[in-house]
Amino acid sequence: MNEKSMNVVEDEMRTEYQREDVGNGVRGKYYERFSKGTNLVLLDDRVAKAFPTPEAVNEVLLGLLALARKTAHITGRPAGRTKARR
Repeated sequence: MNEKSMNVVEDEMRTEYQREDVGNGVRGKYYERFSKGTNLVLLDDRVAKAFPTPEAVNEVLLGLLALARKTAHITGRPAGRTKARR
């Protein structure tokens, strides 16, 4: 958003919604919680459907990381850079 568009105040609410139905917003309501280092990630719809809660997503991702660490040595690939083949 550029400075010019920030100065223009527009009511973008659709006509079927009433301002009274939305209620009063509270500025910074979640600021403290998210400033503690929470990372927000937008999940693909297919992923979101597969995992019902944030805890379920974290459990699976942590399991995947543990599996990757355990099996890293099985691949036989060197950890450093390899010389180019001639």
